[in-house]
Amino acid sequence: MSQPVIPASGLPVGKKKFVRRAAPDRSQRLRLIVQALFAALNLCIGVQFLLWVGWIERNGSGLEVARPAGVEGWLPIAGLMNLKLFLLTGQIPAVHPAAMVLLVAFLLMSLLLKKAFCGWLCPVGTLSEILWKTGRRVFGRSLLLPRWIDLPLRGLKYLLLGFFAFIIGTMSVAALNEFLQTPYGLIADVKMLNFFRHLGTTGLIVLVTLGGLSLFIQNFWCRYLCPYGALMGLVSLLSPMKIRRDREACIDCGKCAHACPAALPVDKLVQIRSAECTACMACVSACATENALHFALPPRNFALPADRWYRRAFGPRTVAGLLALIFFALVLAAKASGHWQTHLPNSLYYDLVPRADELSHPMR
Repeated sequence: MSQPVIPASGLPVGKKKFVRRAAPDRSQRLRLIVQALFAALNLCIGVQFLLWVGWIERNGSGLEVARPAGVEGWLPIAGLMNLKLFLLTGQIPAVHPAAMVLLVAFLLMSLLLKKAFCGWLCPVGTLSEILWKTGRRVFGRSLLLPRWIDLPLRGLKYLLLGFFAFIIGTMSVAALNEFLQTPYGLIADVKMLNFFRHLGTTGLIVLVTLGGLSLFIQNFWCRYLCPYGALMGLVSLLSPMKIRRDREACIDCGKCAHACPAALPVDKLVQIRSAECTACMACVSACATENALHFALPPRNFALPADRWYRRAFGPRTVAGLLALIFFALVLAAKASGHWQTHLPNSLYYDLVPRADELSHPMR
């Protein structure tokens, strides 16, 4: 009797591989809820900060509004400066300490859970995702730039990160303290707000251009221009968590690669090491085969069959829970230790805030 031909897959010709379909995945629904909640938190902080600036501009007349320290999360440069000061002096600076606390929280998230801050929390990333999904819904597809254009453009965000890192890296402790204590440094958050409140023609053109490009190209800002995301991506390379594919369970349908917003070849790799992976788990959600794809720790014993390490996977609830734990633990610790608020007298704010637009960058 002739023996059946055994192809590379290990299955006789004419035999079908038995595939157990995965249970319905709800990771994207949970991720959208987390994104919405964090965006709502940022919106509340923004509204409170706007009301506080108005109260200061009225010289304290009317209903008093407290300055929300959480707005400093939008000051990544101040966060990097304060982090360097802390590492060199062991002291948490008094000006914009929340910027450093939040930066450390987001870096810790990236270290443990890949670039999950970008995929689960970042409000700019959430807006970018809304734009490209809207564009795909309206126009039927998103544009994928050719590789020879895509790769150089992806390098732009690392060049921007390198520029900021070089400037801050070459500043001495005295220079950093001096910068943060300048009128510009003290109200950098108000300067940021006024950019949008008093948006000029150039700023409007830039924002409209970025928004328009984001409608057609997935995550245009995040993929090509965001230095904050570049920093998180570099740190995420050290994360033990990765998207891992079981080649035995995989049926090579390619759905995971098609679903990946970063256009990573998930269906071709055993694990995704790329700094572009945001742990959004869209690929896991798209996979219909049980135990074929996971966001997981490495197996304890690489000699074991791949189906043994699926128990080391993190589901969406675990990811969301860990993100919340890191965020609230560091914020509450900072509040309890008195390193959350910037304690400046209102008299100083009364003087500086109304003339914020007149204050120029001290490095000019």
